[in-house]
Amino acid sequence: MKTVVVSSKYQVVIPKEVREDIGLKAGTKLEIIMYGNRIELIPVHSMKKLKGMFKGINTDIKREDDRKR
Repeated sequence: MKTVVVSSKYQVVIPKEVREDIGLKAGTKLEIIMYGNRIELIPVHSMKKLKGMFKGINTDIKREDDRKR
């Protein structure tokens, strides 16, 4: 388990190993999500960077008979 310390300015340093594992760079925006007393930091990517991310994904959706066109 990795631990960090909150500074007097309420800042934390993300450990180098974690930054490298997820490809985090300086200046990356992070979204903060709170779950009770837990927080998650999620990197925010531009739509342009996400293009093609799901290439080859199956887009077939099984629909109920009354929902078919």
